Amino acid sequence: MKRTIKDLAELKGKVVLCRVDFNVPIDETGRILDATRIINALPTLNYLSGQGAKVVVLSHLDRPKGYDIRKSLWPIAVLLMNKIKANVTFCNSVIGQEVKNRIDAMKDGDVMLLENVRFYQGESECDMNFAKEIAALGQIFVNDAFGVAHRENASNYGVARLLPNAIGILMEKEINALSSFMEEPKKPFVAVLGGAKVETKIDILNRFVDKADTIIIGGAMAYTFLAAKGESVGTSIVQKNSIQTAEQILARAESEGKKILLPIDHVCVRDSDRAKRCLVTSRMTGDMKGFDIGPKTIKLYSQAIQQAGQIFWNGPMGLYEDGRFKNGTLKIAKAIANAKGYSLVGGGDTVAAINSFGLGKKMNYISTGGGATMKFLEEGSLPAIDVIQEKIL
Repeated sequence: MKRTIKDLAELKGKVVLCRVDFNVPIDETGRILDATRIINALPTLNYLSGQGAKVVVLSHLDRPKGYDIRKSLWPIAVLLMNKIKANVTFCNSVIGQEVKNRIDAMKDGDVMLLENVRFYQGESECDMNFAKEIAALGQIFVNDAFGVAHRENASNYGVARLLPNAIGILMEKEINALSSFMEEPKKPFVAVLGGAKVETKIDILNRFVDKADTIIIGGAMAYTFLAAKGESVGTSIVQKNSIQTAEQILARAESEGKKILLPIDHVCVRDSDRAKRCLVTSRMTGDMKGFDIGPKTIKLYSQAIQQAGQIFWNGPMGLYEDGRFKNGTLKIAKAIANAKGYSLVGGGDTVAAINSFGLGKKMNYISTGGGATMKFLEEGSLPAIDVIQEKIL
């Protein structure tokens, strides 16, 4: 078990470096479009501030190539000023004398957000010299950024190697939820996987063949699996270099008595149809291209979901951003939201979809990670978690 902030001794007057995940969508005017990740970090920040620590907050935003004012964390600092009772300030640097001076001027309980750590090349490269400059700012390091715990960056992995450390409230919550989900699954265990690429989900698919009873496949990657079974998919997107992998996964699931459910009908459009009218068909031929699962598939998938003891969902069932093709994702979201089984959802696109449908509160657990969630489910831990000190029992 990893040491948590509740295990840390006297924090009053200590400078605590807290890595969070404020990688949120911000429009060109600086308006935050979804503050979920910021809200999820508040319990840790409030706890540290309430204990009298001087809380210095680190985060990244997007993938800037050097300094980019459009990727500044300043709008997030403004939001924090309205969400945290303590005094909140912003510093437009991460390292250097100005940052040290600003920290020296902080009072117990103050919170200061530093600028985007990815403005510095050393962050993504986990440059230990950069990590040392960050670590020199504080006395204790707290990692609450589950969403990037699968990456060995300077501000989450490097700094943790240099300072006494612990995990935050959100990180602890994520570890407990995901660990118990995989280690003690409630049967039948149904995994719902969508999205486009098979190659990015090979490991998790194999993991679910081990752990789940039924795997439901939707999204564009379903066409690769259908092609692997020799079915006609028209001009639908097929990853030809992943067909053999799909064949192997299907064969392994069959040999282990696991079910893999694939679409039995489709919502598609003919490439030659200038009007782009939607067709529903059980078999795609010619220039038909699939964009969503059809009503028979929705019924098949929903029945499996209704019987589940627990459900994991990652990846939309179709091109849900286009209103013509959102029905499959919407209906599966409703089926999971109304299921008796315990539901766990992970992945940015999936979370965005259920939130757009107003169903977020009906899911039992929504993980804040995308790639981190999938990697944790595959391996049971992550690099930036492994480096945290163990709890002394």
